[in-house]
Amino acid sequence: MEARLLNTIWRLFLVYLLQAESTRVDLVPEKIAGFWKEVAVASDQNLVLKTQRRIEGLFLTFSGRNITVKAVYNSSGSCMTETSVGSRGNAAGDFAFPGHRKICVLETDYEHYTILKLSLLWQGRNFHVLKYFTRSLEIEDEPGFWRFREMTADQGHYMLARHGRCAELLKEGMV
Repeated sequence: MEARLLNTIWRLFLVYLLQAESTRVDLVPEKIAGFWKEVAVASDQNLVLKTQRRIEGLFLTFSGRNITVKAVYNSSGSCMTETSVGSRGNAAGDFAFPGHRKICVLETDYEHYTILKLSLLWQGRNFHVLKYFTRSLEIEDEPGFWRFREMTADQGHYMLARHGRCAELLKEGMV
């Protein structure tokens, strides 16, 4: 019983830290726009990590208060894209999308890496996933990755992204 209580308190503390962290990003849309390759995913929910459609890459564009996210997936060997348009939230780095979805930029250096928190309300439950992205198709093991590992050390479930050609095609503008 004590272990369960401590675990619950720890999770609440983590949520508090992530919310506090998310308000610290003074996001410059022009700098974060462009291609991002997914490298790693962390969640305390195993279900989130077992999704059939795993993102390989994103392309972000901004227009006024709106953000357009073009995501590329590998679906049975074919590259599929999905485009979503969201709007800036009240806090810096927060974006809301249709379907009770949110993206929060937790940390970025704009040139090499970004760490995003994705939230989704599904079947009455909130799901949160932390994702690590790089600009490079090749380099993954850089200081931003170690920062991601520090932030997600207590999540319990990790998954490194699959290497595929869809992210490469998105970066080249082919999909």
